[in-house]
Amino acid sequence: MKRIRHSFALFVAVLLACMIASAQQAKTPAQSPGKTPGKAAAPKFNPALLKPEELKAEAPATFDVKFTTTKGDFVVRVTREWAPIGADRFYNLVGNGFFDGAHFFRVVPGFVVQFGLNAHPEVSAAWRDARITDDPVIQSNKPGFITYAKSSDPNTRTTQVYINYGDNSRLDAMGFAPFGQVVEGMEIVEKLHGGYGDGAPRGQGPEQGRIQRDGAAYLDKEFPELDKIISARIVPPAPAAPAKKNGQ
Repeated sequence: MKRIRHSFALFVAVLLACMIASAQQAKTPAQSPGKTPGKAAAPKFNPALLKPEELKAEAPATFDVKFTTTKGDFVVRVTREWAPIGADRFYNLVGNGFFDGAHFFRVVPGFVVQFGLNAHPEVSAAWRDARITDDPVIQSNKPGFITYAKSSDPNTRTTQVYINYGDNSRLDAMGFAPFGQVVEGMEIVEKLHGGYGDGAPRGQGPEQGRIQRDGAAYLDKEFPELDKIISARIVPPAPAAPAKKNGQ
């Protein structure tokens, strides 16, 4: 009889211990799947972009950049010989993810589409005064050619670029030097949302100062129809078509 009572008491003790452990576990927050305690989250942008003075790699003679956007994809082919300083800067910007998440903030049908202000204010601040020397103008600002924006003062190019919609060869004499051209998907470039017109003070579009200060959050809120760049990556050129044999 004593043995039965002892076994029953042991059973009750074990049962109570299990119930207490279960209750304590229910009060403890579960760890989120895939997260490791104490591990920092990935940065929202490449930290290298905060040090433009260190991004000085020389671009290859030619390279292609695939832009994946909210309207579709297009490819820009850069030819370093046309504007070496500008090509090198573009190569470093693309290679470090500068354009990812950036908006096409100035879209003027028949004229240009402009982009190149970073989605993050701290990155824009780092590049605001990272000016490069002007290149001589070798190519013309014809449809599909890509060029840096700049002020009327010399050597004021930083990160903003534009793609010509129309024949803007009048800009050649003003020192705007194309460094590449759209070789695939120009129809995508022409579909980018242009309903907001030019920026202030000429039009009702976004203010560049606000973009630099507030980043993509400002554009997403005030100009939600603007298209943006999902990613911009350097890609191998498409392979050439095989040569046809005689008689084929």
